[in-house]
Amino acid sequence: MKLLIKNMVCDRCKRVVREELEKVGLSVGRVELGEVDVDTLPPDVTLDAVRLILQANGFDLIDDKKQSLVEHIKLFLINEIQYLKNERLPAENYSAFLERKLGYEYSYLSGLFSASEGHTLEKYIIALKIEKVKEWLRYDELTLSEIAWRLNYSSVQHLSNQFRQVTGQTPGQFRKATQAERRSLDMI
Repeated sequence: MKLLIKNMVCDRCKRVVREELEKVGLSVGRVELGEVDVDTLPPDVTLDAVRLILQANGFDLIDDKKQSLVEHIKLFLINEIQYLKNERLPAENYSAFLERKLGYEYSYLSGLFSASEGHTLEKYIIALKIEKVKEWLRYDELTLSEIAWRLNYSSVQHLSNQFRQVTGQTPGQFRKATQAERRSLDMI
């Protein structure tokens, strides 16, 4: 039986989900971002009980196919932007990448995402990129030019303008701030 799970965005999430499901007596097989293979539910464990356990840890069960598709969009983008999986082909934009990976037209994916999440897919991509920029600025190991290149910005100026629009600060101001705020990926 495959469980589709919302808000699994990292390896730590996979570990927590596995541990929590095993605590309630489920036999857990493969665990990937957004999905878990389990044997059939024991008679004393309901899907509602599983949902409550997951929700207590910031996750949730996905019941419908459209929501599952939205989660797959998020996972592909998180893997590509946050974890730099480099699954996009050279010069392939995000819309073509998602079409290729998911087998749907981008206009459908974009509309579905907007209806589900309350903001556009483009804004989500920008938010993921800005969170990655914040991470790299906080580590202070890369120049802004290197960051712009790694995230495929057309220029440092484009990155700086987008960063300022989203955060209200320049990258330099963010780098110097002692209490610079980052957001959890599942909250984007």
